[in-house]
Amino acid sequence: MYKHIAENKRRTIYIIIGFVIMIGAIAGVFAWYFQNWWVAVWTILISILYAVFQYFMAGSIAVAMTGAKEITKKDNRRLYNIVENLSITTGLPMPKVYIINDSAPNAFATGRDPKHAAVAATTGLLDIMDDKELTAVMAHEMSHVKNYDIRVSMIVFGLVCVIGLISDLSFRMMFYGSRRRDNEGSPVGYILILVVAILSPIIAAVARMAVSRQREYLADASAVHITRYPEGMILALKKLQAHSQPMRSQNLAAESMYINDPLRKGFFNNLLSSHPPIEKRIERLEHGKKVF
Repeated sequence: MYKHIAENKRRTIYIIIGFVIMIGAIAGVFAWYFQNWWVAVWTILISILYAVFQYFMAGSIAVAMTGAKEITKKDNRRLYNIVENLSITTGLPMPKVYIINDSAPNAFATGRDPKHAAVAATTGLLDIMDDKELTAVMAHEMSHVKNYDIRVSMIVFGLVCVIGLISDLSFRMMFYGSRRRDNEGSPVGYILILVVAILSPIIAAVARMAVSRQREYLADASAVHITRYPEGMILALKKLQAHSQPMRSQNLAAESMYINDPLRKGFFNNLLSSHPPIEKRIERLEHGKKVF
């Protein structure tokens, strides 16, 4: 467990460094295109400031984008008490608790560390889960907090957001770049910008996959160790599989935060998903019953 936490902390640093390097490379393309290297300098500086901003603010941004509303014990005593009991059991600080008004059963955890964590559940999840199953789901999310998975997910969330912005900017440069005299009629600039525009979303997908599917298996197993009740996690996953549906408010950048894929199903979504198939997760828990 401690090895996994240390690995996640290192992975966070690698992702941030990779983010700055990637932005620097793209900045070089933009600078060449505009024949002004100050463009590269400013782009790199802004990317560093953005990385720092994401470290402190991405959790709040992610919560805001999901439409989650923070609750207190009087708002939903059932969910709040479950999270509070898990906080005591795991020895973690009490995270902020949120509810998302969505019929799709799902839950997520976010934040930069256990002291600044938040967990959320949809109304759909609360409707279909009994107390033991809901406890297992929230134990899964608390495991992400304990294992520092939330920090990796948060950084990837910010990275995917800015890559989407870069891709959009690249396409705009292609359409309006013809007004510039310096590169007018030269196909090289357009080709480079086109490459950036096409590769950016692919890099975003790879970044999401940097949040290894293995972390979901680990969080499932950790939830069982916390609750000491394998059937709770297994039954919860079976209900998620049976009632699975896309969430109304979808965001590709936030996909990796959820316990179940919140996006519409499709070949490429399944291929590039940061989540392993639920049937595989159930199979692992079934095989691990002897150990738990």
